[in-house]
Amino acid sequence: MKRNQSGMTLIGFIVVLAVVGVFVYMGMKLIPMYTEYYGVKRALTGLSAEPGIADQDPAKIKKLFFRRLYVSYADNVKDEHVKIQRKDAGYEILVNYEVRRPLIANLDVVGRFEAKQDIRRGSGGAD
Repeated sequence: MKRNQSGMTLIGFIVVLAVVGVFVYMGMKLIPMYTEYYGVKRALTGLSAEPGIADQDPAKIKKLFFRRLYVSYADNVKDEHVKIQRKDAGYEILVNYEVRRPLIANLDVVGRFEAKQDIRRGSGGAD
């Protein structure tokens, strides 16, 4: 009497393992990029909640923003990526940057990130 075996062959298992490995490798490249982006968002949110920040000049605001980024280990955001504009009763901070990481051979993963935060007089803390 012959029994039929069912299941995955060794070659099928290796193919599935290779596909899963590629996705895990891509995740290892993408997760730090998004972690840095959320660090930028947290720095902007924390900066807008700081008391009296809208009364500061743009250079001081930018300095405080980069001090917060230093704590978050955000290395890809440079001075030229941050723009502070006068808006209504305060400022608007726009952070627009790009992160490029090598993936496999000559293929790169590119992430473009944009974060925007309004800083208004009277927002944050007890004024």
